[in-house]
Amino acid sequence: MSTFEYAPAPESRAVVNLRPSYGLFINGEFVDGTGESFKTISPATEEVLAEISEASAADVDLAVKAARAAYTRVWSRMSGADRGKYLYRIARILQERAREFAVLETLDNGKPIKESRDVDVPVAAAHFFYHAGWADKLEYAALGPNPRPHGVVGQVIPWNFPMLMLAWKIAPALATGNTVVLKPAETTPLTALLFAEVCQQADLPPGVVNIVTGAGTTGQAIVDHRGIDKIAFTGSTGVGKAIARAIAGTRKKATLELGGKAANIIFDDAPIDQAVEGIINGIFFNQGHVCCAGSRLLVQESIADEVEARLKRRLQTLRVGDPLDKNTDVGAINSRGQLTRITELVAAGEAEGAQRWDTGCPLPDKGFWFRPTVFTGVSQTHRIAQEEIFGPVVSMLTFRTPQEAVAKANNTPYGLSAGIWTDKGSRILWMADQLRAGVVWANTFNRFDPASPFGGYKESGYGREGGRHGLAAYVVTGESA
Repeated sequence: MSTFEYAPAPESRAVVNLRPSYGLFINGEFVDGTGESFKTISPATEEVLAEISEASAADVDLAVKAARAAYTRVWSRMSGADRGKYLYRIARILQERAREFAVLETLDNGKPIKESRDVDVPVAAAHFFYHAGWADKLEYAALGPNPRPHGVVGQVIPWNFPMLMLAWKIAPALATGNTVVLKPAETTPLTALLFAEVCQQADLPPGVVNIVTGAGTTGQAIVDHRGIDKIAFTGSTGVGKAIARAIAGTRKKATLELGGKAANIIFDDAPIDQAVEGIINGIFFNQGHVCCAGSRLLVQESIADEVEARLKRRLQTLRVGDPLDKNTDVGAINSRGQLTRITELVAAGEAEGAQRWDTGCPLPDKGFWFRPTVFTGVSQTHRIAQEEIFGPVVSMLTFRTPQEAVAKANNTPYGLSAGIWTDKGSRILWMADQLRAGVVWANTFNRFDPASPFGGYKESGYGREGGRHGLAAYVVTGESA
């Protein structure tokens, strides 16, 4: 098969001004942390990008106190219309500095620049625009009587969508009158720290947003702090369970958006070429580092061979390599640890008898890379069909009837998302009603909008983010005490 050859089209790094080291952002200023420092690296080249301060429990305490002071003295007393003005200002600054954010996100995360540029940063700005509009309308959002903010919200976000997850968390919290202490993932802290500069540029009152960097111990200090009123966490199911145990019996509220093992279901009347593009977007977008990725492909038996052939042919056109190249489709795996996890699960799939196929494309000498991979001959009991791989690996299973498709799709501890590909609208509605998943896409996959709620069931967590439902997680209702 012949493919077009492209000349490299690298995005310039000149738009990003990296500092040698970064401190913590507390009470509107960058300050030195009292913990140990650590390095953040580019997963595509393994070069050190910057030295990052690790926040200790004492640093977290300072951040929480700053957030509390800002909440009681300024932010909770401000009208919704005035809060909305700050969110609009932040959204416009994100748009003005979009290229800078996109390049920095790709450098620190490893995702292709076209995804950072066309998806992550624009949707992050859209979340601030959307929630700015709600800030003065909370009484009309059907959230309950007298909606009021919780107070100080502790937020912990993952490394797969650093900037987008920041927006998902901070925008609704600020719109509803809360203040924030946010911890980005230790492997991807740079866009959060650049966002701190945006807060300064927008003249956000000091202490309304505080950003503390570090690893698990920093996150634990946020969860355990008595001054935190609500926890918002996106990450692994294991950590989510630990958070739920830690806050059980306390007054703290929580929303947990955890892992997934989504089924992408292809019926025999689906437009196959369109469905193949949906499969690609469902699992190979962002190297498969997506909690709602369509990592389980369920194909009706009568078209399984045709779908497999077309999928493999399409995969051979994907370009794997330099994330800053605008032609790149699949970038670098975020860390060596995640690459090891993917490699181990793929080896388990082969050992259990599934047939592995990958593109065989050349990979760069440095960095963390994994080829797009398809497993066939997969059964429900295989680890690759049950455990979240969080990489560019799809497991293909077959079914004969819609009832069998539902049974196989629901046979997982997770319940975050699913996809349905069929020409029949009645089948879409029936399937969506049967699937135990928080989000069900019809003839598309991985499409998001700030106005649409997102969240899961079972071990995929609880609570919703986005839309009016997401606002509800950041307020308490009822008569004033």
